[in-house]
Amino acid sequence: MYRILSLSFFVFLSFTGFAQQSNNGQIPKPRIVVLTDVSTWETDDSESLVRLMAHADLFEIEALIFTTGWSLDKTREDFMGLIHAAIDAYEKDLPNLQKRSNQQQFQADESRQTIGYWPSPDYLRSVTMFGSENRGLKFLGEGNESAGSDFIIQLADQQDDRPLWITIWGGGNTLAQAIWDVKQNRSEAELKKFLHKIPTYAITDQDRDQKTPYDISSHYWMRKEFAEDLLFIWDESAWKFQNGTGKRNWEAYAEHIQGHGALGAVYPKYKYGVEGDTPAFLHLMPNGLNDPMVPSQVSWGGYAVFQLTEDKVTSSYSNFNSPAADISRKYLEHFYPATFNNFAARMDWAKEGKGNRNPSVVVNKMQGIELLRVKAKKRQSVMLDASKSSDPEGDELSFKWWIIREAGTYEGEINIPNTDSKLIKIDLPNDFSGKTLHVICEVTDNGSPNLTSYRRIIIEGK
Repeated sequence: MYRILSLSFFVFLSFTGFAQQSNNGQIPKPRIVVLTDVSTWETDDSESLVRLMAHADLFEIEALIFTTGWSLDKTREDFMGLIHAAIDAYEKDLPNLQKRSNQQQFQADESRQTIGYWPSPDYLRSVTMFGSENRGLKFLGEGNESAGSDFIIQLADQQDDRPLWITIWGGGNTLAQAIWDVKQNRSEAELKKFLHKIPTYAITDQDRDQKTPYDISSHYWMRKEFAEDLLFIWDESAWKFQNGTGKRNWEAYAEHIQGHGALGAVYPKYKYGVEGDTPAFLHLMPNGLNDPMVPSQVSWGGYAVFQLTEDKVTSSYSNFNSPAADISRKYLEHFYPATFNNFAARMDWAKEGKGNRNPSVVVNKMQGIELLRVKAKKRQSVMLDASKSSDPEGDELSFKWWIIREAGTYEGEINIPNTDSKLIKIDLPNDFSGKTLHVICEVTDNGSPNLTSYRRIIIEGK
């Protein structure tokens, strides 16, 4: 699968607010809370936990909270051990993983982590806890508080400008309880501030079983009551794609993931599908591709638009229907080779303490992963130069420039000549004033496995 999955400014540039550098020049990680219904009968959560641990240098894992889900109406003590099994395996592989970023030690204070920092196993254990004991909206309210719901409030209250992303791999009533508690005890303005802090990516709606109505789910309550203030992504595209595509390509997982280090040893074979929960954090991957706060930009976790949802009552960002479902799948198919190879390379590091690393994309001498904005007048030619891009192993780089039309507002045809060159020129049409165009610079090395990085350039017509 390594090679089989090979991937196909003379104007003013400015940074967006996503992934801005800290004062010391390092880029802060995305903050992430995981709500997981990990169990022995749904192995995909354990698989996703392994992938998350293999990418732990890219996310500030603020909490690992064990919850209920589709097939788990009540939490169980024994299943909590599956989270600790992933952390224990991570601990064994950590000396090898740390070689990837030449990390020698842990920080005394592991808050405000920056990209490239591998957290200590003790830190991860300290943020592992139980969420709501019972599933469903009917248990929301007085007496349903848990260590998980209390901790979400505590995390959101911290003085930190970054969003606190809640990723729901199972049921989300632990999050709903946190919102309920804040609603009872704080002012309307304080509630809004709290909701703005906790954007959420939910893998389907699992605060119920698959055959019951949506209105018994706390997800329904959150979407219905707080649609204006809570950014809520209800994914029905990426998880199905990942489940099915992983299952069809299982031989590659067996060869390149299982058995690679201690993490590979606890990566179980699928029962229903492969890593259905992984898109929840692929959407947040700090790889230069997207701003997670804009779900319609397209990410490794798919594409979603704000609309009336499948329950026909609530509204949120979703992709359950066409055309959003078709658009999402189109891009998921494009990115799948890159997402798998990224995982496989990291499992090489877990096993051997060596492997391939991603190239660094530099556009018009601008380093980093920030989205770049170009202010351009009509009939202006925009020059984009990625020739300063580099690879940490010195691998040969290939370039691909392309447009995500669905993310911009210009509906006409704009062609990019020489899409595989390091330097391109885009001629803007007369009617581009007031419109936007999203251009992706995709850079892939020829290492084993070949790895890809990105840079999004948003051209804005004056």
